[in-house]
Amino acid sequence: MSENVYSILLPTYNERDNLPIIIWLLVKYLDKSHLNYEIIIIDDASPDGTLDVAKDLQKIYGEKKIVLRPREAKLGLGTAYIHGIKHASGNFIIIMDADLSHHPKFIPEFIELQKLNDLDIVTGTRYVGSGGVFGWDFKRKLVSRGANFLTQLLLRPNCSDLTGSFRLYRKDVLQELVSRCVSKGYVFQMEMIIRARELNYSIGEIPITFVDRVYGQSKLGGTEIFQFAKNLLYLFATT
Repeated sequence: MSENVYSILLPTYNERDNLPIIIWLLVKYLDKSHLNYEIIIIDDASPDGTLDVAKDLQKIYGEKKIVLRPREAKLGLGTAYIHGIKHASGNFIIIMDADLSHHPKFIPEFIELQKLNDLDIVTGTRYVGSGGVFGWDFKRKLVSRGANFLTQLLLRPNCSDLTGSFRLYRKDVLQELVSRCVSKGYVFQMEMIIRARELNYSIGEIPITFVDRVYGQSKLGGTEIFQFAKNLLYLFATT
């Protein structure tokens, strides 16, 4: 059994169909690697009954493995992480999406790389080596690639995938970064890496395959793209 404890934060909103599958996969791959872990589900008052599904999963897997920390409204990703960190018993935090776009099979690779190089952050990348994206149309690929290209050009972050949200952090590092971030939504993940570079935290990358959500609707729209452009310029001017 690993001496480190890994807290997986799963912010959810309308993920009742995806949650049982992602939890099953997490338990399968983390148990196989003999890791000490907990899964913290942070549901933002999903109207589709996601929390009821989470309660059923807690009965199946136990309260030590599945920790429920719901909130009263949809309050955003950054505050979901702050809420999750407060309740996390692990010295490492893993953040990922609950919609099956991030496969838990990569988590042992994140952990191995972190241990090997004593890293502060390990992030999944779609743009290096065997990394890639499945299920996106041309427009979505163009938006993602374009956002990443502009960010690389303006901010030079020494990280190939800025907008990804599948990462491993030391707990104290994540707390520090979240406290410094001003962005919300789609841009939040990008700012986390930019702030990490400013503070000289060490970052490693693992190629991942990103799969578009199976059930439910994507939360990326025109508003998020506009916010991204605005915040990119803000970061360019202030970092």
